[in-house]
Amino acid sequence: MGGLRGVAASFVVPGPAGVAIRDRLRVSEADAAVLAEVGVFLGSLAAGDLAERSRQGLDHDAASWAVRKRSLTGRSSARWAGSITKATHDQWGLARRGQAAHMAWLRGQIASIEARLARPLGVKADKREGLVRGYGSRGEWHAKSRRLRTLKARLTAVEADWAAGRVRVVRGGKRLANTRHHLQAAGLNEHAWRQRWQAERMFLAADGESGKRFGNETIRVTDTGQISLKLPAPLARLANAPHGRYVLDAAVAFQHRGQEWLDRITVNRAVAYCIHHDVARGRWYVTASWQRATAPALPLQAALARGVVGVDMNDDHLAAWQLDVHGNPVGEPQRFFYDLTGTAEHRDAQIRHALTRLLHHARRCGAAAIAIEDLDFTDGTSREKHGRNKRFRRLVSRFPTAKLKARLVSMAAEQDIAIVAVDPAYTSRWGAQHWQKPLTTPTRTISRHDAAGIAIGRRALGHPIRRRTTPPHDDQSDRRGHRTAQARPDTRRREETRPRIPGPRTRSVSPDTERKRATRTSNTVRDICGDQIWVQDPLLLTD
Repeated sequence: MGGLRGVAASFVVPGPAGVAIRDRLRVSEADAAVLAEVGVFLGSLAAGDLAERSRQGLDHDAASWAVRKRSLTGRSSARWAGSITKATHDQWGLARRGQAAHMAWLRGQIASIEARLARPLGVKADKREGLVRGYGSRGEWHAKSRRLRTLKARLTAVEADWAAGRVRVVRGGKRLANTRHHLQAAGLNEHAWRQRWQAERMFLAADGESGKRFGNETIRVTDTGQISLKLPAPLARLANAPHGRYVLDAAVAFQHRGQEWLDRITVNRAVAYCIHHDVARGRWYVTASWQRATAPALPLQAALARGVVGVDMNDDHLAAWQLDVHGNPVGEPQRFFYDLTGTAEHRDAQIRHALTRLLHHARRCGAAAIAIEDLDFTDGTSREKHGRNKRFRRLVSRFPTAKLKARLVSMAAEQDIAIVAVDPAYTSRWGAQHWQKPLTTPTRTISRHDAAGIAIGRRALGHPIRRRTTPPHDDQSDRRGHRTAQARPDTRRREETRPRIPGPRTRSVSPDTERKRATRTSNTVRDICGDQIWVQDPLLLTD
């Protein structure tokens, strides 16, 4: 049967478990040549190890892992072999998770198409019975039946790979590999594409080791910013320092969270490093990352003790409104705009700037929590759900829900602000229904997104979205219109049918007193019982 779906409980999002910071390396030509040669050599070893791991499939065990690591140790070093094999296992596990997600998506698409194919042409959906709508024409029905057979064939192939433990991974990226066949459309020539392809397939990453000097023995970064590499055995001729190491001329200085990084390396705690070459910009970067101790999540009531800032995420802006502990909107609505067109770097920067302004607003308001919707557009881009509305599908596809939430959680943790995730069910619809019109004034226009921010904040606080009041109407006519006063959650509801209370309807008679039916009275004469007969006195005739 159709109806409103259940609303999940709100929860405090746990903080980030790791930290990653990046800085530019202003390397010399000699340093760039050495880094490129080492990265290409180790990249070839990583590619061979990934191929070997993929061939093993589900037959992999600790013994085969040790065999692969010993083979790589002879061709590089024990530390590089450990980093390569660990990266291989991470890549294989990621590919397996991608296979599982792809199979789930295919099964959902197949079920959706089969349900619509079973319905008559042109029939509308029946939400009460849980029936979907039928296809609009015979041509569309035929095209979807062909697509159904294609999806079933793809599902069979993916299930066979899953059962055999085969994964399909392109080192360097599938998108860049396909660009090789469309160089003119991408604005590249073969030499430029080859440089990008080589840079993406390089391997210059090493995990940290606690107890070792500065937290990493393979790629060492000292407290003064000096970087040195442990060279593989075949490239020992490139060493310019003792023990087969190469010291770069460039130094690194982490500005963001630099003090936290310095505190770790001075006590020799593990820090992982990755060196990357951006061919498009002609720059080298080094990324440092480490794990954080898991902090206990703040209780929900403690996080909401000073109110909350409800945020509605949209395609081009964040609509925020502060709410007090009783669920009442305070102040004026705030909008933080961003632009999601252009390159990935531009979009990422726009999101960071918008989230920074949002966090500063929350700090100024004195709120210790921000409420957001727990959005997940896994099926939002489905052509079966929004097939004709291509504009909405493109909008949902480019909306960075996962990246926005991850960045907000990470940035809010540094400001000691909790993030409360709420169920997104009906927030926009109910917010516009109950809050948009009452809060609109001649000098202030409230949008549907501003009202949704109030609904999100109230759901996080545990209050119902709809507005309830205590003063009654004059009579059954709704001459006063909708009531605007706010009632507390524990106040008895006044908008539903009143419950039947046993006993008399008047307070003048005790409930224990037995009520007797009065004698039926006449419709024309008052105060006279119906069984009495009124007789007029005869007229007195006098002289």
